[in-house]
Amino acid sequence: MKQLTQKLKNGFMQILDAPLPQVGSTTILIKNYYSLVSAGTEGNTAKAARSNILEKAKSRPQQVNQVLNTLKTQGPIQTYRAVIKKLEAYSPLGYSCAGVVLAVGERINDISVGDLVACAGNNYAYHAEVVSAPRNLVVKLPKIFNNKLTEDSFMQSAAYNTLGSIALQSVRLADLRLGETCAVIGLGLLGQIACLLLRASGVRVVGIDVSSDMVTLANEKCADFAMLRDTAGIEHIISDYTCQLGCDAVIIAAGTSSLDPINFAGSICRKKGTVVVLGDVPTGFDREPHYYRKELTLKMSCSYGPGRYDPAYEEKGIDYPPAYVRWTENKNMLAFQQLIASGKIDVSYLTTHIFALEESTKAYDMIVDKSEPFVGILIRYDQSQQTLQSAVFVREPKKISGVMGIGFIGAGSYAQSFLLPNIPKSGTAMRGVMTSTSASARTVADRFGFEFCSTSENDIFGCQNIQTLFIATRHNTHGEFVIKALSNDQHVFVEKPLCLQRDELEQIRSLAEGKKHTHVMVGFNRRFSPLTEFIKSKIGVGPMAMMYRVNAGSIPVDSWIQDREIGGGRIHGEVCHFVDYLIFMNGSLPNSVCAHAVPDALGLNDTLTVSLSFVNGSVGTIQYFANGSKSFPKEYFEVHAHGLSATMNDYREAIIFGKGKPEKKKLLVQDKGQTQEVRLFIEAIQKGLPTPIALEDILAGSETCFAIEESIRTGHAVRLK
Repeated sequence: MKQLTQKLKNGFMQILDAPLPQVGSTTILIKNYYSLVSAGTEGNTAKAARSNILEKAKSRPQQVNQVLNTLKTQGPIQTYRAVIKKLEAYSPLGYSCAGVVLAVGERINDISVGDLVACAGNNYAYHAEVVSAPRNLVVKLPKIFNNKLTEDSFMQSAAYNTLGSIALQSVRLADLRLGETCAVIGLGLLGQIACLLLRASGVRVVGIDVSSDMVTLANEKCADFAMLRDTAGIEHIISDYTCQLGCDAVIIAAGTSSLDPINFAGSICRKKGTVVVLGDVPTGFDREPHYYRKELTLKMSCSYGPGRYDPAYEEKGIDYPPAYVRWTENKNMLAFQQLIASGKIDVSYLTTHIFALEESTKAYDMIVDKSEPFVGILIRYDQSQQTLQSAVFVREPKKISGVMGIGFIGAGSYAQSFLLPNIPKSGTAMRGVMTSTSASARTVADRFGFEFCSTSENDIFGCQNIQTLFIATRHNTHGEFVIKALSNDQHVFVEKPLCLQRDELEQIRSLAEGKKHTHVMVGFNRRFSPLTEFIKSKIGVGPMAMMYRVNAGSIPVDSWIQDREIGGGRIHGEVCHFVDYLIFMNGSLPNSVCAHAVPDALGLNDTLTVSLSFVNGSVGTIQYFANGSKSFPKEYFEVHAHGLSATMNDYREAIIFGKGKPEKKKLLVQDKGQTQEVRLFIEAIQKGLPTPIALEDILAGSETCFAIEESIRTGHAVRLK
């Protein structure tokens, strides 16, 4: 399919051949009729991308700090890779569209193939021939009751879906009654739609803007009266219009760094009135004389409404009970579309330009250059296009015999920084890559030389030229994909964890033990660090006492990692690393686990201590803390055995203590072993060597993580088989 993309590096835009997005159990596949270009949000994005590096840095101080932190901890190579990943990626654009349903997920029963729908979301409603979006970000369009609308004109108006729901949420927060007065400051797209919605609800509307063109348009189409902000005596005019009462509410739909809108809103609002911030404006208002003396209520309008930024609502499709949350973001979308279909509001006048997808880059040139007046800009899609494929071939396949064909399922930040760059060029061929989004799949294919890209794992498993598979997806898919790879006789490297379910672990055990010549490896990179090798060579094997302390830091509760169904929590997601490290360091498997977690209201078990005993008599503790200081070093390891002691600090320095002078080894930059682990894995396959991590270690590590959870849950030690 075709998709509009932009590169952050230089702002270059192109219509990209990208793989077709996929349908999940709670998502809907939509063929676009029209999508809306946000002149404000997307225009700023395009302008920023076209700026030079210094201007980019000035406008993104937070990202600059992240780069500096990466440089400090991981060195110049990883920093360069991280920056290039961002700059060279094909970034999709768009967040509001309308089209026809091509396919629906198995858990959706109220939308069918062939239905006309509108879609919202800056991660879904792209400028692309086909998009895939979760159920709660899609609304089924009502029947047209306004005889002035054709299907095509209705679809054009329906494409305003996102802006309509955003504006409607601000109107709801204003909480106005029939006959009351509301002022709207800022008469761009959002402000105009807010005015339309207010008038449709019987509210008297005063519009204010700095642009005479927008004021004229509002006076003609959506406001009872509108005027320029610098109109002489504007406050007295509004006071007279409201019979000296003042506006019952003010909605600020402007975008500016000035404090004028927030202070002006306070001056024209009546006592105990409401000010709703819809646009991007600072809120450092003057307390006196208006906000304090009038006891004004200031509200922030959050995008489309309740449900926004809630993964359970948006991604999983879990709705709120209507009795308690009457107007969610999806219901706001539906209400907006019903108003259009009934003819109670008409947004068609806002559309000043329509570009075919092939010409859509010209829309952004017009916005950035301000070459002509514009308000609403739509992108139109050719409905005669029928050729849609889940995979896109970007280069001719290599037909050299004896090379190892490599495939990737998942290729996010970690894979692009630590896995893909470390695959040796000699004796390998990058066959196919699959990611969850179309633009990212094409980005990785182009950057790392894959022959094809896809959004469907079936294209990877179905490729006969892929002998070795790397899996770097979200944790809940690891077990399923490892099982498929082993059933397909493919060597597999999977990022931790191996799996999240015990039944998956048993299937993997059975398959892997029955395939002696098929390699299975988990990305436990730390055992391959040069500092680990240094300590291991000095300490040797046998009974030892070990301690691994991790200052992990907190992760937001709404992160996918914290979702037990998707990420599995931090025990499976990260503690598994340190379990494997202790297994490797002492050279035997755990036989007993006792774990305790610091109680928290959500039961996340993010701060815990694990005590392990091993078959050879070794003991070890893992202290995993999510409640420490960010300025404190992250990882520290200590081991004592045979009259020797050793410490390792954050994979930058190791010290061996014996009878004489301590022996030190320092690294210029942190090295957690990712380069070595990938190299050894590929080499083992090519030369017929044993897998770098023994299967029994991998299986025991997973078993131990399940046992840690059980020990915390029961309060008792758990014996391992």
